[in-house]
Parts: sequence; C-alpha cells; structure tokens
Amino acid sequence: MIPLHDPDLRLHTKPYVVYALVALNVLVFLYMLSLAALEETAFVLRFGLIPHELTGGTPFTTVRLLTTQGPRLVDITSPVPTWMTVFTSMFLHGGFMHLAGNMLFLWVFGDNIENRLGRTRFIAFYLGAGAAAALAQVAVNADSQIPMIGASGAVAGVLGAYLVLYPSSRINTLLLFGFFIFHRRIRALYLIGFWAGYQVFLGLGSLAAPDAGGVAYFAHLGGLAAGLALGSFSRLRAGWHVTPRQYRPRE
Repeated sequence: MIPLHDPDLRLHTKPYVVYALVALNVLVFLYMLSLAALEETAFVLRFGLIPHELTGGTPFTTVRLLTTQGPRLVDITSPVPTWMTVFTSMFLHGGFMHLAGNMLFLWVFGDNIENRLGRTRFIAFYLGAGAAAALAQVAVNADSQIPMIGASGAVAGVLGAYLVLYPSSRINTLLLFGFFIFHRRIRALYLIGFWAGYQVFLGLGSLAAPDAGGVAYFAHLGGLAAGLALGSFSRLRAGWHVTPRQYRPRE
C-alpha cells in the first residue's frame, strides 16, 4: 500500500518543518552518494547508531574492512558523542527506496501533525519519537554492532500520532497486487493499523535472528508507541474532538 494524499484534512499553516526534514534527508543521501564505497561505509559507522557502543560506553575507533586491495584498517572515530548518534542516525539511509519510503510517509502524514502541534513542538516530537524508536531497538538487541540508520522510527511516531488524532481521515492509496494497481481511499485507522500489525508480526519473527541485519522492526514499534502516547495526550487536551477547522470530511 502506497499512501499518496489525505484530502480530508486541510492545513492552516505551511509545514515548513516537514519540508526542511525532507530536504535535509535528501541532501545527506546525495552527499553519501558522492562518497566512494569505503568512505560511505565509514560515514555510516561514524554517524549511525551502533547499539553496542551505546550500551557498552566505549565507541569504536577503527574497523577492518574488505577492499579490492584486501583488508584495510579504517578510522571510524565519530566527531560526535555516542549518545548523539541516536539523532544523527535518523538522517542516514541505506538506499533510494529506504529514503523514498520514509519521506513519502513523512510528507503525507507529517504536515497535519505539524499543523496540530506547531513547528517547535513538532520538531521536539519528531526527534523524541526517533529517540524512543532507537532505544526500543537497542533494548531488544543491546550487543549488536550493526549500525542503525534511517528516519523510519521517527516517521512511525508521526503515524502513531496521526492514527490517534485523525483515525477517520481517508487516505488516497495505491494498492499493488502483482502487475495490477488499484486506487482506493482507505481510512487511516485501517491503513496505519494494518502497517502496525505487520510490524508486530515481522518484529516477533525477527527475534529468532536479532542480529541478522535488515529492518529494525522494534524501532518502528517504539516510534509508533511514542506517537500513540503523544497523540493521545494531545487529543485529551483538546477534549477528545477535532474541531471543524482542523478536519473536513468529504464524501
């Protein structure tokens, strides 16, 4: 399922924070593309979140990498403290599809959360959800030496808040079934709910091989939980309703 737009909701301010986050993620990705393979790997090791560094308290300074000329000892000393990689890792992506998927979901769902919270609180929420996501994955696999990267956890937080605040909003969505593509309007409750259930299923499956690499499903679930909590708090403050100025259903 590929979300495209949520026409039921209208904005009253430009989502400049979402624009800036998308731009920053794209710029970092383009910079990574400009690096040679060895330099790119070192960059990820310096700014990605390595759980063992965080839990062990001792950052890695060198690593032996295979090159076309054979094994080579590479300096990966990070210019930032280990705790800060919780945040720097949110802006690194492992490939175009990784970046495109995260940015699409942030673009579709993030503008309304920014509109609801305000720009300053949205920045704090986004970074906080990303941190909660990272720590959730670290808690599951504390000794992993594989760097965690990507905005998925922070974006999952956005989805969690959206699910609580706008469950009835209908999302223009593309459904892919092999070679067939369908367009449907799916309520956020079902779209995000299906995504969340899928993450739980895959996350439980990943426990069999927690250090096999790939997707950090518990980071997604940690970010989602943070978003659900903040969305619930925001809705409680608003008296458990969304005003007509914020929500406009369309048939």
